[in-house]
Amino acid sequence: MQSASEQSEAAEPPARPEHAYPDHWEADVVLRDGGTARVRPITTDDADRLVSFYEQVSDESKYYRFFAPYPRLSAKDVHRFTHHDFVDRVGLAATVGGEFIATVRYDRIDDRGLPASFPADEAEVAFLVQDAHQGRGVASALLEHIAAVARERGIRRFAAEVLPANNKMIKVFTDAGYTQKRSFEDGSVRLHLDLEPTDRSLAVQRAREQRAEARSVQRLLTPGSVAVVGAGRAPGGVGRTVLRNLLGAGFTGRVYAVNAALTAETELDGVPAHPSVGAIGEPVDLAVVAVPAERVPEAVADCGEHGVRGLVVLSAGYAESGAAGRERQRALVRQARSYGMRIIGPNAFGIINTADDVRLNASLAPQMPAAGRIGLFTQSGAIGIALLAGLHRRGAGLSSFISAGNRADVSGNDFLQHWYDDPGTDVVLLYLESIGNPRKFTRLARRTAAVKPVVVVKGARHSGSAPPGHRVPVTRIPHATVSALLRQAGVIRVDTVTELVDAGLLLAAQPLPAGPRVAILGNSESLGLLTYDACLTEGLRPLRPLDLTTAAVPADFRDALAAALADETSDAVVVTAIPWVGEDGATEFGDGEVLAAALREAVASAPAPTKPVVVVHVEMGGLAEALAVATSTRPVAERGAVTPENRSGGTPTGPATPPRPAAAATTTTAGTSAATTAPPAASASLPVEQTPTPTPSAPAAIPAYPAAERAVRALAEAVRYGQWRRQAAEPGRVPEYEDIDEAGAAALIAGVLGGDDVDARGVTLDTERAGALLARYGITVLPTLPAPTPDAAVEAARRLGYPVALKTTAPHLRHRPDLGGVRLDLAAEDQLRTAYAEVTEVLGTPEELQPVVQAMVPRGVDTVVRSAIDPAVGAVLSFGLSGAASELLGDTAHRLVPATDRDAAELIRSLRTAPLLFGWRGSAPVDTPALEELLLRVSRLVDDHPEVVAVSLEPVVVAPRGLSVLGATVRLAPPSPRTDLGPRSLPRY
Repeated sequence: MQSASEQSEAAEPPARPEHAYPDHWEADVVLRDGGTARVRPITTDDADRLVSFYEQVSDESKYYRFFAPYPRLSAKDVHRFTHHDFVDRVGLAATVGGEFIATVRYDRIDDRGLPASFPADEAEVAFLVQDAHQGRGVASALLEHIAAVARERGIRRFAAEVLPANNKMIKVFTDAGYTQKRSFEDGSVRLHLDLEPTDRSLAVQRAREQRAEARSVQRLLTPGSVAVVGAGRAPGGVGRTVLRNLLGAGFTGRVYAVNAALTAETELDGVPAHPSVGAIGEPVDLAVVAVPAERVPEAVADCGEHGVRGLVVLSAGYAESGAAGRERQRALVRQARSYGMRIIGPNAFGIINTADDVRLNASLAPQMPAAGRIGLFTQSGAIGIALLAGLHRRGAGLSSFISAGNRADVSGNDFLQHWYDDPGTDVVLLYLESIGNPRKFTRLARRTAAVKPVVVVKGARHSGSAPPGHRVPVTRIPHATVSALLRQAGVIRVDTVTELVDAGLLLAAQPLPAGPRVAILGNSESLGLLTYDACLTEGLRPLRPLDLTTAAVPADFRDALAAALADETSDAVVVTAIPWVGEDGATEFGDGEVLAAALREAVASAPAPTKPVVVVHVEMGGLAEALAVATSTRPVAERGAVTPENRSGGTPTGPATPPRPAAAATTTTAGTSAATTAPPAASASLPVEQTPTPTPSAPAAIPAYPAAERAVRALAEAVRYGQWRRQAAEPGRVPEYEDIDEAGAAALIAGVLGGDDVDARGVTLDTERAGALLARYGITVLPTLPAPTPDAAVEAARRLGYPVALKTTAPHLRHRPDLGGVRLDLAAEDQLRTAYAEVTEVLGTPEELQPVVQAMVPRGVDTVVRSAIDPAVGAVLSFGLSGAASELLGDTAHRLVPATDRDAAELIRSLRTAPLLFGWRGSAPVDTPALEELLLRVSRLVDDHPEVVAVSLEPVVVAPRGLSVLGATVRLAPPSPRTDLGPRSLPRY
């Protein structure tokens, strides 16, 4: 469309000063089809690219852009579209392989639609997308980025004119989620968009991000063809090993070998071998690169120029090797993204997809794992090998496996996007050594955990630095705090890879427990007591163990387990078993298969799979293997209603995956074969048209553990996760308070940070301004008056009214009443003067102590409320009791901001010292509702104003009725960019 502003500029381009090139506007984005594009400002050097781009646009698209036939750009057009001041006139281009595939431009206009400068806050916007790239979501991505640029430059609204027939462009605007107005003028549709982000625009942006990133992972996991670049002519070597593994797994697509040393086409391991990807002459979806690091750029260029969609780079010698390697890794990512390719690696172990229609083993793992419903991501090849072996040994199967190495591009976040709605994955297991984007990880993990378990073990917890090759933001909060925040997001946080496997096995095979009540039964009283104690240690509620005695036979186990499953007083069952040795020394249970069949029969006879069953065994040969049958093939019984009471995995949509034929039946007792069918899930919560068709499933595997502590720990994690899922189904709310003055607080903050003498690192507010800011949010800080002399202390007490407190505020004595710097309940002048003399005589001069006088408040429990902005995880709200003991024990609870009413209640109750707030040993319970409201008001303040980087309220005395904030510290600083709220983009390199 040729707008009024463009027509005016075409006649006489105004001379305006140009600003420095804004390189922070450059970004890599994932498009709807999973490919990538580079978004960057258009510069004067782009004239030839612009002309070439325009020549490849159809006449129809040109007509839609200019409202008239416009076959070619004039010299004036090219000048106008490549010369920008980056303030009032801005152009962005999406590029692939260095060439334009789309452009967007805005021009600031006044209320008459003519070119204007600041403070005019409206701009006209226009797009042009090459026809070959329409439908990939390019325009939607460009709209996000040009809107962010416009907001940065003080533009609040976009105006656009679109021909009525240009439905695609109209849809780009209307689907963006911004507040908008539409009118029909002079034969065109006139759109006005308010650029202030809304809940809907953010939801639209994140939904598009999920679809695009999930699609980019799917392209890597489901290639139609794979080329192994660097497959040696002689057996052995990394490339040849991957080629052999691909073929051995039965990959269903086409496989090619590439070796630059080949002079003619030949074969390696029975597949076509070529000197380059270009020589293959057919499309290649995925390339596995296994050449020395210095030869990787050549291989990447060969792949990119011939349409390869993704890379798995096994080559080492990158960021893990030092500064030169880090620069080599940056160059690798930039090069691959310039061609629209995504990378797993470098220094990766590879990827695996066990789906029957793919069977991809593009890794160094010599064996293809059994098919199953566990998705596994690791950042370490060695840990990946160990996990694959451990899961295989215990009969578990995988849907997909990824070992990402340095994760320079594709990371755990991308795979969370994929697994979130992957119908073949019920449980997600992650081994992470670093988290590159913690805010995004927490957001994605919370969403995924709402439909399927996410279990995480994190390495490198105490080193204080990221592993070599990993780019991560520096966090200032302890590891324990990060773990608490992950648990808040629903992540099952474990400490070891053994616990990762233990929890994964239970969650993949058993339903979630409805509560913490645990039935224990078995043939060993001692093992039952150990299990009972382990349950108490983990916070579960065990019932009295049922001792079947050492004379019990498998039928006794079967009957006892069936009774426990039918008993409504328990939510889970732990079966303990030791071999029974007869009088002749023979074991009744043989190798464990008979007992396994009996336990399976009991589970199969239960009316519905509502209780998890785990087995603790000691020296029961073959029992664990027999119980693990069908773990790798058991499908979800239903895929529609996802509730903690049903299966732990699953997604809200999609039919159940049919079972593999081999798992249709299982041996139960005495050699009989019984086909088993999972009972239909309750579907009352689903609309009729969404109710999934029940699908027969394989018999449920029962996870077995060699120690009671391991079994109970896994069960306890399932209990806590089930509770979180139930609560997540009805999330809390962020309350509104009518007395909050958000505008007044913003004005106060702007006044402080707008001064010429403000430190760029921030400023700590004085007592008066801190109190004024907090008062805007309904938080009253009890006033304190300085007391530099005894007479000043007496005058302060007269103004405040007796009784009063005398406090020292020197940094080394602040909040340390145990050192004698606080005197309370001073009821008269003589008491105040005596206290003043004693304090200054023992602790130092008034100049050193900085004493103050404060009115007494009702007695209660001293607490501390804090909030701080952490570069890695964002705003965090913290709560604890005041005092050295709590600090030494680390008894502080944390929640992410914004906190809900449920978060505030849990924050208070999650402390180990919480009983002191609820009437411990006969004391009066304190006013916890008032405390919860204070926490929520602090959360709102920090969330509404990112310039508030730290708040500390100490002490907060919570009485049986009401509370008093006796001290407050507030720090302001210019806010850091929120990468999680800006336009979609990949991490910068």
